[in-house]
Amino acid sequence: MLIRKPADLRYSDVTPQPLYVNRRSFLAGSVALGAFGALAGTARSAKLEDVKKSPYNVGDEKVTPLEAITHYNNYYEFGTDKEDPAKNAQNFRTSPWTLKVEGEVAKPMTFDHDALFKIAPLEERIYRHRCVEAWSIVVPWIGFPLSALLKQVEPTSKAKYVAFESYYDSKQMLSERAAGIQLPYVEGLRLDEAMHPLALMAVGLYDETLPNQDGAPIRLVVPWKYGFKSAKSLVKIRLVAKQPPTTWNISGPNEYGFYSNVNPQVDHPRWSQAKERRLGELFKRNTLMFNGYSEVASLYTGMDLRKNF
Repeated sequence: MLIRKPADLRYSDVTPQPLYVNRRSFLAGSVALGAFGALAGTARSAKLEDVKKSPYNVGDEKVTPLEAITHYNNYYEFGTDKEDPAKNAQNFRTSPWTLKVEGEVAKPMTFDHDALFKIAPLEERIYRHRCVEAWSIVVPWIGFPLSALLKQVEPTSKAKYVAFESYYDSKQMLSERAAGIQLPYVEGLRLDEAMHPLALMAVGLYDETLPNQDGAPIRLVVPWKYGFKSAKSLVKIRLVAKQPPTTWNISGPNEYGFYSNVNPQVDHPRWSQAKERRLGELFKRNTLMFNGYSEVASLYTGMDLRKNF
């Protein structure tokens, strides 16, 4: 049997063929990055080109099919069932869009679509992800390092944490009562976590801009933490001196900690985290510490990761 690494795979190898052909038929008439602004307000995606391959990938692991990545989502603003976001986010308006970065910085800035794409060259990173519900996926994200964005605004010595805020519009999204969480969605990282080279600002997946249900037009990706830490559809980033509140920690502090590192030794109060099931696979596999990204372990030297879960 011939085994090919992800860098050698064509996307048609891992995507159901009818879906791949239909999407390519549509994209044949799109103009690379120039189509981004025109299409951002719809459920369609535009092709991204001039994307370099990154050394940050998962090696020989099979990439999760696009159909699963775009139709099995946690995005409570558009529904609490996994299939809801793909249906309910179709008309989500993501253009015009701005991302404000402020707080303990020397140069607060507001980035529009074009400015976001000029922060750093786009690269593809194939990351594994582990969700708190014990399922996992492997995604070919396209984006740029979060550190490149933060360096633009020059954090001051007072900046210790980075707070993220997602877009919320009650006219397009569920109410807090229907979603079951406080909105807008907020998340946070320590500054050193945010500056780690693995932390990514994603603007696409596979070779296209982000679908609405996956966090268009720009989202956070933190692969060594449980999926809910990777906030979607970001509109504000604030550098702060104290640990910021986070949505799921507010909703269930005994279940969802601030750090939320993938840790098979710390169970969720209602289920074990020792095993996970990759979407599309029958059998479970062992959960890896830090989701297999051992290079982040030095960030937590001396910390009790059972207490700081």
